[in-house]
Amino acid sequence: MAELEGLEFGKSDFVLLDEVTMEQFMENLKLRFEKGRIYTYIGEVVVSVNPYRQMDIYGKDTIDAYRGRELYENPPHLYAVSDAAYKAMKRRAKDTCIVISGESGAGKTEASKYIMQYIAAITNPSQRAEVESVKNVLLKSNCVLEAFGNAKTNRNDNSSRFGKYMDINFNFNGDPTGGHINNYLLEKSRVVQQQGGERNFHSFYQLLRGGSDEMLNSLHLQNDPAFYTYTKEGAAATTSNNDRSSHKAVMSALEVIGFSTEEISSIFKILASILLLGNMQFECDGENVQILGVEAVSHISELTATDPDSVSKSLLYRTVATGGGEVIEKGHTEQDACFGRDAFAKALYDRLFGWIVSRINSIIEVKDYNPVLHGKNTVIGVLDIYGFEIFDNNSFEQFCINYCNEKLQQLFIELILQQEQNEYQREGVTWQHIDYFNNQIIVDLVEQQHKGIISILDEACLTVGKVTDTVCLDSMDTKLAQHPHYTSRKLCPTDKSMDFKKHFRIRHYAGDVTYSVEGFLDKNKDLLFQDFKRLMYNSANPVLKEMWPDGQLSITEVTKRPLTAATMFKNSIVALVDKLGCKEPYYVRCIKPNEMKSPVLFDDARCQHQVAYLGLLENVMVRRAGFAYRQPYARFLQRYKMTCEYTWPNHLMATDREAVEAIVTQHGFQDDVAYGHTKLFVRTPRSLFTLEQERAALIPILVLFLQKVWRGALARMRCRRMRAIYAIMGCYKRYKVKAHFWEVERRFANVRTMGDYGKSVEWPMAPAALSQFHNITVMLHRRWWARQIVKNIPPSDMLEVRAKVAALTTLSGERKDWGFSRAWERDYLANVRDCPQTSTGFVRASKELKNKDEYSQVLFSGFCRKVNRFNKSTDRGLLITDKYVYKLEPKKQYKVLKRLPLDSFIGLSVTTGVDQMVALHTSSQDDVLLCLQQGELCHNQDRVGELVGSLVDHFTRIRKVQFPVKVCRSALQLHMRGKLKSVTVETKPGQNQADFKKSRDGFVLLVPAN
Repeated sequence: MAELEGLEFGKSDFVLLDEVTMEQFMENLKLRFEKGRIYTYIGEVVVSVNPYRQMDIYGKDTIDAYRGRELYENPPHLYAVSDAAYKAMKRRAKDTCIVISGESGAGKTEASKYIMQYIAAITNPSQRAEVESVKNVLLKSNCVLEAFGNAKTNRNDNSSRFGKYMDINFNFNGDPTGGHINNYLLEKSRVVQQQGGERNFHSFYQLLRGGSDEMLNSLHLQNDPAFYTYTKEGAAATTSNNDRSSHKAVMSALEVIGFSTEEISSIFKILASILLLGNMQFECDGENVQILGVEAVSHISELTATDPDSVSKSLLYRTVATGGGEVIEKGHTEQDACFGRDAFAKALYDRLFGWIVSRINSIIEVKDYNPVLHGKNTVIGVLDIYGFEIFDNNSFEQFCINYCNEKLQQLFIELILQQEQNEYQREGVTWQHIDYFNNQIIVDLVEQQHKGIISILDEACLTVGKVTDTVCLDSMDTKLAQHPHYTSRKLCPTDKSMDFKKHFRIRHYAGDVTYSVEGFLDKNKDLLFQDFKRLMYNSANPVLKEMWPDGQLSITEVTKRPLTAATMFKNSIVALVDKLGCKEPYYVRCIKPNEMKSPVLFDDARCQHQVAYLGLLENVMVRRAGFAYRQPYARFLQRYKMTCEYTWPNHLMATDREAVEAIVTQHGFQDDVAYGHTKLFVRTPRSLFTLEQERAALIPILVLFLQKVWRGALARMRCRRMRAIYAIMGCYKRYKVKAHFWEVERRFANVRTMGDYGKSVEWPMAPAALSQFHNITVMLHRRWWARQIVKNIPPSDMLEVRAKVAALTTLSGERKDWGFSRAWERDYLANVRDCPQTSTGFVRASKELKNKDEYSQVLFSGFCRKVNRFNKSTDRGLLITDKYVYKLEPKKQYKVLKRLPLDSFIGLSVTTGVDQMVALHTSSQDDVLLCLQQGELCHNQDRVGELVGSLVDHFTRIRKVQFPVKVCRSALQLHMRGKLKSVTVETKPGQNQADFKKSRDGFVLLVPAN
């Protein structure tokens, strides 16, 4: 019983009706249709009324609401029965099928689409690529099959003109792995003739109206369906389908499914050939028949990749083998030529459609399936087959279609009504017997051996001589005169609705249908001259050749007479019914509310007729008189034993039936169940729903318990494993540490005797645990190595070494050359080699200054070019001692021009270039700017590094203070008498020696070009 719907929408399950009468049934059906509720249950059968409009009840939210839910937890919907079929297949590993039935225009094709969409949406949650590919092909195949197998009729804009049964294969996870499509009795006569107001198959109009100009030109077609004989009837017919957009969708679907470009091209070439065949005309000039217009023959031969002469010959002649093996050519009459042309066109389309179905099957079939590796392969079948048809002129096709519906109705009766009653009797459950109409008598009328209509038709087709449709009708009247469901004008002369020698009537379960016998024998024979088969088999197009394997037989080869169309159709329907009979069925019964395709009109008489012939009222009666749910005791116990303390985890009672009784008694359902010999029968779904709710509440608790036990086992296993791992890791780490120590000891064993004290020895890679120890060890070795090097330096050179280290640390590699590779003299003014002419005078002057100022050490001395705040630059002597900085006049016996305490200097600035400019910064912001000059020792000597190193070493080592040094990449900044000055360096061609020049914001040091 469906829940969650108010009474204003009527009863959502016909089983809940107060009285089971046709009046109440129709009243409830109409109310729900008017309220927009197009689905109603009869137990597990879904009754669907075509709304003739788009409804917002098929989105993702709706799918999520029905996913995994019980049938009765949500309002009636196609998704509910789809989910029920899927769950039955997945839970019980049982093949299921969904049978969609109803007359043409009742919405069967749309229902099958929504079922497929739902199954695709709820499967493959992990988004595996191969499963998604299968789902896409299954969904896209609908688009292709509709284009080539559906057409507009007076009852339905998208009527299926073939029967389709699709098996979807699932793996043990419940994901689709493939499928298979069976097609039944394509209405190929529609290719050459349609009733007034109807169209040919969609594919022709989609090609003509949706194909590009380039495509149509290559196919020798025009974009007007009215131009072609086979499509002009439906050219002006209005339809809800857009042929142009549908053509694009079909092209896209063919590519997604996996058709190659050559195969797609071949499909449209065959369609074009059929259209050109339809326009082919014949004329008789005395004895011979000729084709009007040779151009059409050349176009057809080009499209079919055959010889033009062979095409003409096949259309105008028939090759016949005589009894003696002689082959003769028999020319056609104009009537025979037209018959052969139309038969050829129908056969071309029929073979094309069959090839498309088989090609799709080859792509979606389950490949490399191994039950041992992949588990049980289960199936959900979806049957969408033509509905019961009654037209103004009912021919052979309607006879076969209505026979098919009789067989399906018989299956429904057997599985839903008769099977249900038989089960109650077999299980010994008392219930009220329901009378129902069994249509087996009608099925026998059509298919019974030697007596049925199909046998009479076959006998007429096999009879030698001229047997006409009228002769066949006389034979039927003779043999079936006593049958209660058969009549004709001859048997009932007073019935003027039928014509003599033309009509017969069958009283079907869905109503009386009058058939016109004209064309029955020809359509049953399905005659096609062998010349056409050989022509297509010899085509250079491999696709066409594949469609006509029977064309390889020579004309002289004797072949077995092929089965007639009616017998082949009967055999395929019997096989279909057998296939459905071995699956657990779910039914969707479709009802057409009116003939006007109106979303608001509900034709009571029309709908009541459908309800009657679909047997829905009898279905309700059986459901109300019987039990909604039945299950073997063992299976019921397995599913619900956790809801009872006496049965969980295992019962100790004598039989499973007693355990089931304990479950039922504990929940208080004694009055709502019956006990059969092997099964429990539950009358109302509400009881089952209560059990399902309790089970759903207990399952998480049980799962948590099992998870706890299993996680504990896993944790213990993991703990033991981790202990073993850590033991192994500990041993291995100790080994790695020892191995590292051994390797270090081996490599550095002889470093004391090495010339470089082991500087060139490569350290081994240390384990991660020893990374800090490794860094400390490397540092210790470096210090030891440095100590060994320093020990060998004479004490007299230590001052120079310290100064160079200070310069290296301070300049940090920013200055390109700072004189580290030469010996530092420091006191260049006293050096005879550097200043041979003035060194003697400077030595005398420096002694006087030393005695006077009592300094103990000369840090640096040398010539320089100095600039003052008045922008005047002169050559001066620079003497830096450990107490003062002196500015000397070399030309006046090194007279002291200025004496500055060394304490007043707070830092210096140099540039990154090779120039010798130095700015000495003072605490009074009266800085000294000078450029060191080279003496005679070397003209390109860099003395800036020596000056920097001597000062920095003195300040940091002797005075214990920092002496900042700034290395400027661009302009050098300093202050003169508190004013900020900027000094840049420029290279000037022709400049002999470095000199300062005034600039806008300071000075420019001009240096020689080389």
